[in-house]
Amino acid sequence: MTTVRLSAGETAPPLQLADDTGRVHTWRDHAGERVILFAYPAAMTPGCTKQACDFRDSLDSLAAAGVTVLGISPDSVAKLAKFSDRDALTFPLLSDPDKSVLTSFAAFGEKQLYGKTVVGVIRSTFVIDVDKKGNAVIERAMYAVKATGHVAKLRKELGV
Repeated sequence: MTTVRLSAGETAPPLQLADDTGRVHTWRDHAGERVILFAYPAAMTPGCTKQACDFRDSLDSLAAAGVTVLGISPDSVAKLAKFSDRDALTFPLLSDPDKSVLTSFAAFGEKQLYGKTVVGVIRSTFVIDVDKKGNAVIERAMYAVKATGHVAKLRKELGV
């Protein structure tokens, strides 16, 4: 089960997923925006909570730089709503229960976990430029990122 990873300059796979409030997001909804889409394995787990809270705490500076943040996981809308409420997350969390979007981004597949090969969500971050017509192009694709320290590193790379 090897998946081809995305690279800068490629068209982003289609997006049509409900968020933690039930609102459906497509690239067209984010036309004219620069979007950070971060894939994480499971809501309310320690690493994913740390990562989501880091994005939450950086949201003002990212928004000031014209960047929109979206999280994506296989969790249900209901679980994402609880996660958002519990940790006061102020950006949309997208629900991909069948993992189709995660798979299309190569953010679901084989990964190493404690020295064993398992199949699951590969913690990944994508910076996507969405033009005014809703066409989305990958600007950066980062795979197997760390939950801790990744947001600070990303902000530095983006000059935010």
